Amino acid sequence: MTPPSRRLILGSTSRYRRELLERLRLPFDVLAPEVDETPQPGEAPQALALRLARAKAEDVARRQPQAVVIGSDQVADLDGEPLGKPLTHERALAQLRRMRGRTVVFETAVAVVCAASGFAHSELARVRVRFRSEADGLDDAAIERYLRAETPYDCAGSAKSEGLGIALLEAIDSDDPTALVGLPLIRTCRPLRAAGLQLP
Repeated sequence: MTPPSRRLILGSTSRYRRELLERLRLPFDVLAPEVDETPQPGEAPQALALRLARAKAEDVARRQPQAVVIGSDQVADLDGEPLGKPLTHERALAQLRRMRGRTVVFETAVAVVCAASGFAHSELARVRVRFRSEADGLDDAAIERYLRAETPYDCAGSAKSEGLGIALLEAIDSDDPTALVGLPLIRTCRPLRAAGLQLP
């Protein structure tokens, strides 16, 4: 494979996104974006995910203008309310209690930016996730066991579908299977090619 003409940078501190990007077998570096992730008043989850993905890519691209930079963000949407990373056991427990028996939409945005060439592209992948109900065995004790086993406090929605969290779910509906983990690779490949990187 011909090496890419520009350096590729993942603008993220997420190990999940790093592991997903490794699947593309492209050399890349990781640089943490410096972005305030606080939602704006009344900001819809979809708009929040897109804004933050763009902001992360643009922040890193300003510091590394010759590179192609990927930024991404995920927001769980429960009836229009954004649910972020719980960060603590108590918040994760509260999130999972609220989501059981419900459909949650995970809005996963990706942005690809190259400041030197002026390239900028962003897309959104939507994943509908149906959580099991309390009647279907997802009671407080089951949630507690899950949280103690997997400690998913750095995941929007408090469940890792790529791990034990799959047992909490009834159904997943998506056209980009990696989107729920945190980086929609189908939607990432298209702008990477357009930015000049070679992929199979």
